Amino acid sequence: MARTVAHVIVDALEELGVRHVFGVVGDALNPMTDAIRTKEGLSWIGCRHEEAAAFAAGAQSQLSGTIGVCMGTVGPGSVHLLNGLYDAAKSRTPVLAICGQVPLAEIGSEYFQEVDNDLLFRDVAVYRATVTSPDQMPRMLESAVRGAVGHGGVAVLTVPGDLGDQELGEDRPARFALDRPVTRPDDPALVEAAELLNSASRVTLLVGRGARDARTEVLRTAELLAAPMVLTLKAKEGFEEDNAFQVGQTGLIGNPAAAHALDKGDALLMLGTDFPYRDWYPKDRKVVQIDAREEHLGRRVPVTVGLAGDVGATLRGLLPLLKAAPDRAHLDDARDRFAHWQEGQRRLADPGHETRLPGKLRAVLDNRDHEIRPEALAAAVDAYADQDAVFTSDTGMATVWLSRFVTMSGTRRLIGSYNLGSMANAMPQALGAQLWAPDRQIVAFCGDGGLSMLLGDLMTIKTYRLPVKLVVFDNRRLGMVKLEQEQAGLPEFGTELDNPDFAAVATALGITGIRVSDPAELHESVRRAFDTPGPVVLDVLTNPEEMAVPGKPTVAQGWGFAIAKVREMLSSNGS
Repeated sequence: MARTVAHVIVDALEELGVRHVFGVVGDALNPMTDAIRTKEGLSWIGCRHEEAAAFAAGAQSQLSGTIGVCMGTVGPGSVHLLNGLYDAAKSRTPVLAICGQVPLAEIGSEYFQEVDNDLLFRDVAVYRATVTSPDQMPRMLESAVRGAVGHGGVAVLTVPGDLGDQELGEDRPARFALDRPVTRPDDPALVEAAELLNSASRVTLLVGRGARDARTEVLRTAELLAAPMVLTLKAKEGFEEDNAFQVGQTGLIGNPAAAHALDKGDALLMLGTDFPYRDWYPKDRKVVQIDAREEHLGRRVPVTVGLAGDVGATLRGLLPLLKAAPDRAHLDDARDRFAHWQEGQRRLADPGHETRLPGKLRAVLDNRDHEIRPEALAAAVDAYADQDAVFTSDTGMATVWLSRFVTMSGTRRLIGSYNLGSMANAMPQALGAQLWAPDRQIVAFCGDGGLSMLLGDLMTIKTYRLPVKLVVFDNRRLGMVKLEQEQAGLPEFGTELDNPDFAAVATALGITGIRVSDPAELHESVRRAFDTPGPVVLDVLTNPEEMAVPGKPTVAQGWGFAIAKVREMLSSNGS
């Protein structure tokens, strides 16, 4: 007996090593979910919102290096997948979305819930197609998976509701050839790059996630060139620990040492990064860029030598051509500045920091309600989290505090919406991460705005008894937007959030909720959250006025902030 379209798809997913499929059940997906029901090695994870399903699938893909899978039913169900799929696309991670469609004969008739999926997903997907005959399987599925894996992106396969349970005329197993090629530039290009780097007196490295699998080669390059290493946020994982060359991040979340290292170098070596913020690149420098994607070369900053190839393979060819730098002053200066900045950050993270401030300033601060410094919360999480914990973070201030106070030591992992910059990603990504690694501690740095946006999937966490730890930076604000407004000289507007007691909400759902409003209780509460079995929502009331100073603040930003504060004061006085 031949298999149905649904069984061909589900059997192939199991053979690919997929363990979880995320989505919301319904109509056109019924043949798919019924086929999953009969599989011991494949589980259906019913989410409350398809956006959460797509984020969870993308998280599993980023952590495992293999394909993640989500499903959305006809029309609105598929539309809801879109934001999470955009995040996967921007993160260059393979995700397969199986989408339902109206019956084949009704396509194009403006049927109830009909949406043109091939048009809808045109921008986000490297492959998209609608199955119109059972005999197109498994060929179309093979093309979808190869497209997603080969390009590191999203594939969307649409299956009309009346095709899923139809049998194939000629059944065969699906076959996937998924090996990715490793490339390196030709020798003349390597010689040109080596001559440029050897002639420079101060080289700085900018290292991204694309270099993650080449840690040994990257460290050897930094050692030979005596080069400080600026890390992108996504390069914290893999390069932050045991690295005598790294000086943290640049950009708005960065620090003065990293900015100084970039500005004072006379040559920049970019390794596996497409860091997008042009204003933070040094001007008029010689630049060597290595990236597996040729289209990335030179699109952020003019490049003197562009090398298209795998970072590890390219560095293995380049290293024998490099000469040891005679002077380590550039590296030593950057590292000293970084150590000084880190010491200042440690003082900010001390819960008793404000008791050591000058008397008049302390008196002003004492008039406020007790509010916890977000720096202290992030540092406490870093202190008590496991050395193999997986961290997710919401876009905004939660990511700022994680980047500055959580160290990717041990075998810790880190994911977030660091290319798309979506809200509401941390909790659903934690959901996917916990299913991927059931025995590891999963810690989500949640903004209050982000958590409340997809709050319903707390119930998914409860249903599947996932022991994730959700740390809520509850400042009753869209904090990054507030900072953006004030730096531009605008008074805060539209950013205030009328939050519930998130710990009480969690308790009502059957999840342990812990609410913290007293700085003296912070460390014990964080410790208790991590020691408590099962899921925990740690709702910490943090200071909404706390701001993160960028690594290279401008006079315009300072004036803007001062003007904004005056306007806010006048507004609060009714003027």
